[in-house]
Amino acid sequence: MNARTILSADGRVRRAFTVSDLFRMVEAGIVGEDERIEVVAGELFPMAAKGIRHEVLKQHLNLHLALALPAGFTFIPEPGWTLSELLYLEPDYLVFPARLGFAEVKGPQALLVIEVADSSLGYDLGRKPALYAAEGVREYWVVDAQSRETHVHREPAGTGYASVRIYPAAVELTAALIPGFKVRMADLPET
Repeated sequence: MNARTILSADGRVRRAFTVSDLFRMVEAGIVGEDERIEVVAGELFPMAAKGIRHEVLKQHLNLHLALALPAGFTFIPEPGWTLSELLYLEPDYLVFPARLGFAEVKGPQALLVIEVADSSLGYDLGRKPALYAAEGVREYWVVDAQSRETHVHREPAGTGYASVRIYPAAVELTAALIPGFKVRMADLPET
């Protein structure tokens, strides 16, 4: 295999797509500008449609982040985040130091990555932790849109996280690298 091919999960060699290839496909009209696609190890992954629970929770979490993040921190909802030539992800939230421009933010500069999961729970808890850990993302939360439980991943260790804890919606969560930031998922409105 060369840099332009990959061995896929089914054991077959396939063409590897780069993030630049994806952007060129959008420019050429092959992929729609509004399509949500991630590039993982050279494979293109269409993202699942978002349900109402996902969107409502995200709406209220967005407002909470805007009001509760302390000075010196900022966030971007649904960024198209290029982590390498073969890795492009669209987390629901990316929190980082405000002194950095978005283009400067790679895995270690991300202070918190949050995914709100409804139909994507398996992917967000299955493959994504290994991707984020390998890139050095120090804290990764997956919020189950149905139960509002939060899976908190800390201490990246190559193929995953050394610490993974699940917190019920009623527990007040704190981000390890963002002093003073707190959120209780049960306090966020459901409508």
